[in-house]
Amino acid sequence: MQHTTFLRVAACLGATALLAGCVTNEEGGTPDGWEPIVPDAVPEIAAMVPPEVAADGVLNVGTNPPFAPFQFKDSQGELIGVELDLARAVASVMGMDFQADDMDFAMILPAVSAGSLDAGASGFTDNEERRQSFDFVNFLYAGVQWAAQPGSGVDPDNACGLTVSVQRTTVSDTDDVRPKSEACEAAGKDPITVLAFDTADNAALAALVGRADAYSADSPVSAWAVERSDGEMEMIGEMFDAAPYGFTVPKGSPLADAMAAAMQHLIDTGDYERILEQWNIDTGLLDQALKNEQPLGGQ
Repeated sequence: MQHTTFLRVAACLGATALLAGCVTNEEGGTPDGWEPIVPDAVPEIAAMVPPEVAADGVLNVGTNPPFAPFQFKDSQGELIGVELDLARAVASVMGMDFQADDMDFAMILPAVSAGSLDAGASGFTDNEERRQSFDFVNFLYAGVQWAAQPGSGVDPDNACGLTVSVQRTTVSDTDDVRPKSEACEAAGKDPITVLAFDTADNAALAALVGRADAYSADSPVSAWAVERSDGEMEMIGEMFDAAPYGFTVPKGSPLADAMAAAMQHLIDTGDYERILEQWNIDTGLLDQALKNEQPLGGQ
């Protein structure tokens, strides 16, 4: 018994170290082959930036790591991630420097509204409720997808009685796992036990070490954890409930049009696709810039 317990503890410690490294990617941070993509400024687009934003020459965004691969910290404590790479490239096209501020997720949108931030860049889903107060410069479509240990046999559509880990207050928590659990109870079956964590990496770790039967997250986030799990996790089921991510700016601000024009420039030059490919994201890409899911000029 003591030998078995030791082996289990050792395995869990090994898995913990593995996912700690895989989710925060402390061995360098960025993927192999990553290079900074910082395009030249486009004067016509730079002229679209409102004077109050352009005054200090810096696009200031708020972000809340860890939410790999969108934003997280490397081993040196530097903020990195695909969303920040995109925001930096957008700023560069607008002729601006870029600054990302690490802050509580719940404080980002109020700071954007108050004008202390120019934009939010923290995996925000573009939806009708948020559009009442903000405009979204869309950059990717993604849905929810589950992950689990290989051979688990977990079916996301038949998970009654299982334990599923999520990041607290995400769509996976509020719109996926909890409603499925309620449906289980309504059908007279055992509910899903929801393990909610403050960060995506801790939620993924729960599935990796067997504390949870599966992990539900946005598809790129699940894929990131699986890719860095050294074969200890796999994607299960299909992606569902696809929705757009977007940078958030105050409702009606001309900055949204400037950022969308910069995004269109990145798409036209191929830099947009190259940035995403460096982070191994090859699904959900846009073929044209969108503001609130509408093409430029289509508002």
